[in-house]
Formats: sequence, structure tokens, C-alpha cells
Amino acid sequence: MRKENIAPEEMESVLNRKSGLLGITGRHSDRRDILKDMEAGDQRAALGFDVECYRLRKYIAAYTAALGRVDAIVFTAGAGENSFLHREKVCGGLESFGIRLSARKNKKAFGESKEMEISSPQSRVKVFVIPTNEELMIAEDTFAVTTGRA
Repeated sequence: MRKENIAPEEMESVLNRKSGLLGITGRHSDRRDILKDMEAGDQRAALGFDVECYRLRKYIAAYTAALGRVDAIVFTAGAGENSFLHREKVCGGLESFGIRLSARKNKKAFGESKEMEISSPQSRVKVFVIPTNEELMIAEDTFAVTTGRA
């Protein structure tokens, strides 16, 4: 902040709105746009994708070590539900933790509107894709609050 003479409000904007995937890709925070650009050969989009998947893989490994074991990994919402590439890249390299995907099941889970197990039979850890319905949850929560059932 001192070096660039940035006010605290601007620094907050930089850290909370202009960094992460947007900062890496230079254009996008929506993973669908990142995948499109990546397929078109955009190296910054590919870097954003790789960094995100690496960080998720790192967190899974760290929590596995901290917990001593993991029973299941669940991919949900956005890229978790709709990007077999994300799931493949996140789980790739976690085989030593007993995490193995079925490539066939992982690709089949794309765009499905039902819960699916995508782990391979050899996987000691179950891996699932579980769709969310955020609009339904908001409606149910709103109904509960407004009718005193919360």
C-alpha cells in the first residue's frame, strides 16, 4: 500500500475483487470462460486453471494428513458439478491417499442432475458429484424464517 500509494479501500478491492482467478487470467473469474479460453490456447487461462486445481489438491492432501483419513470427497456447484476437467485435475496425483477417479464416470457426471459416485472401484476414498439447488434452498430457508419454523 505504501509503495503504490493505495488507500485501504482500494487495497481491499484489489484483494477481494481483482485477484485470484481474475488476477491470474486478466479477464475472468467464471470458470466456464476460463475453460473456453484455455481450450483456445490462452496460457493465462490455463495457468489460472492449474493454480486453482493445485490449491484444491493441496488442501485435500493437507486435510487428509490432519484428519488421518478421508471417507469421501464431494464436488458440488459450478465447476464441481459441471467440469470433469476440474475434478480430474484436482484428484490427479492423490492416488497415494487412496483417491482414484473413474474417467468414464467422471465424464458421464458432466451436466447430470443427480448424485453420482465417480470414484473407481480401486479407490479407498469415495468421490461424488452432488448437484446443488441454491434457489430451492433459499426459498425453503425464506419460508422457514417467514413462517417461524427456522
